[in-house]
Amino acid sequence: MPYLIDGHNLIPKVGLRLDSPNDELELARLLQDFARIKRQPVEVYFDGAPPGQAGTRSLGGIKMHFIRAGQTADSAIRARLNKMGKAAKNWVVVSSDREVQSSAHVVQAEAISSETFAKLLKKTISASPPATTEKGKLTAAEVDEWLEIFQGKSTK
Repeated sequence: MPYLIDGHNLIPKVGLRLDSPNDELELARLLQDFARIKRQPVEVYFDGAPPGQAGTRSLGGIKMHFIRAGQTADSAIRARLNKMGKAAKNWVVVSSDREVQSSAHVVQAEAISSETFAKLLKKTISASPPATTEKGKLTAAEVDEWLEIFQGKSTK
């Protein structure tokens, strides 16, 4: 089943730090491996995007949604579930927020806590052999572009 994930809710559960300048990128890399291994789409939502940085970006098998300041990842996830209609029942929502979990249940989506998903993520990644091809690796230019996005400044 595909996953909708509250990114900032998950970051500390996988051993990353929310105050790290690269926390979203580090989580995205873990989720990219998870999506590849599970062969399932993953959408992760991060709130608090600075002006000019909000929007959706794809990285491998995942979509990252950066929600502009003043809105929350929780509300964006609820809106996404509502937009899906009956198809929402085919998705897993990852959040420890009770309101988000409740919204998932209303549309018959599965809801699991960030703690539960963090265990699944670690188990899945550790049980799988590393990718053997260069496919999916970021080029130096792509790394620079992502650093610019996540750090809000140019690396050029």
